[in-house]
Amino acid sequence: MMHHSLHPHAPATDGENAPALDIPACAPMLERLETRRSSPLRGLAEPGPTEEELRRLLTLAARVPDHGRLVPWRFIVLAGTARGGLGTRLDALYARQNPDLPPAKAQMWTEYLMRAPVTVVLVSCPDPAAKVPEWNQLLSAGAAGMALTAGAVAMGFATQWLLKWPGRDPEAAALLGVGSGERIAGFIHIGRPTRITEDRPRPALDAVVRFWSPDQSMSNDTP
Repeated sequence: MMHHSLHPHAPATDGENAPALDIPACAPMLERLETRRSSPLRGLAEPGPTEEELRRLLTLAARVPDHGRLVPWRFIVLAGTARGGLGTRLDALYARQNPDLPPAKAQMWTEYLMRAPVTVVLVSCPDPAAKVPEWNQLLSAGAAGMALTAGAVAMGFATQWLLKWPGRDPEAAALLGVGSGERIAGFIHIGRPTRITEDRPRPALDAVVRFWSPDQSMSNDTP
């Protein structure tokens, strides 16, 4: 619910007959989002978000559509020495699962986690007993991840959203405290970009957008 202090000229009435609020577009925000792209993990550098910036980022990430107000997601923050501590445990687990692992890869997960100043682990935790379909809850978790990346870009950071072995393996996830019925939706790495990454080709709108009309064909070929 909007506070009137944010829109001093907005009418106090509510309901379907209330006039639309005249909220101006935020051009800088649109421009930043128009150039958003993932940065290579090796291209993320210190300084990462401060404690205050990180708290603001996570607050933004929590402002997502959430049918039923179930909050079917949560965040685990990896920062500072905790990155190396988790990396050591992941390396030990990976070596046990892969006895023929070459020595050069003995610390691969420690190195992986130490590359970005801060990593936010997005955990999907749908409630199977809720009336809200699980699909809606999974979409809400994805929205939280995207809101986090958009907020980071707005703050001048870059991100890389990955889901490698630590996010797919149940034993590895358990080291993070991810329990039964939960799944890791991604490791969202955050840092300052060391360079502007070349943009990749984006889909042409004509290829992914259709305006439906009542007289359109409903054949099996309809996208």
